[in-house]
Amino acid sequence: MSDNQLRVVWVYPDLLSTYGDQGNVLVVERRARQRGLDVARLDVRSDQPIPTSGDIYLIGGGEDRPQRLAAERLRRDGGLYRAVENGAIVFSVCAGYQILGHEFVNDLGQREPGLGLLDVVSVRGEGERCVGDVLGDIDPRLGLPPLTGFENHQGVTHLGPTARPLAQVRLGNGNGTGDGTEGAYNDTVFGTYMHGPVLARNPLIADLLLKLALDVNALPPTDDRWYEALRNERIAAAQQPA
Repeated sequence: MSDNQLRVVWVYPDLLSTYGDQGNVLVVERRARQRGLDVARLDVRSDQPIPTSGDIYLIGGGEDRPQRLAAERLRRDGGLYRAVENGAIVFSVCAGYQILGHEFVNDLGQREPGLGLLDVVSVRGEGERCVGDVLGDIDPRLGLPPLTGFENHQGVTHLGPTARPLAQVRLGNGNGTGDGTEGAYNDTVFGTYMHGPVLARNPLIADLLLKLALDVNALPPTDDRWYEALRNERIAAAQQPA
């Protein structure tokens, strides 16, 4: 951690917070404080430099034009690259997920360079938009329970050889490639199409980010009754016949 504080950075809330993904930073902050951690939260707007000494960086979803602007500014700023080089953890959603890859299709229909922090490439799907609840099995290496979330995207994201799928979907589309994959991750960088907000529906993913940032194998227990009630309700709803 930095200066005995867990530094949580919410990246570009003015551009990439369209779909309630700010809830993710609230969950990380609360679950850290429940463990007695001193948390410094930084909301970094797109006209501000990205700090390089953060521990956990969260990036949300957004519409096509704000996504392009965010990618341009993050490339020009360079702070997120340096933060990852320093060992920071990054968790991204939807438009943020695509930005972390090598490239995506922008609002002008052009291929837009991403940051290359995940070995993925995103294109625009030709079929129906992927909308609805998703249920999937998270990569067993992460030791987490099933993934629950809500997808709303037209993107199709292909994983390269150094990216692992975050989950295999049982219900829903995920990456949109037809192979059942959802999201991607490497050692310290995570991406998903899931909203919800996804960390409220999957609090143990938030705990995983904390453990990686703290370099520990376990965290003190906390009261998960509210989270479990939400998870159970959404998983049951996803499994209901259409």
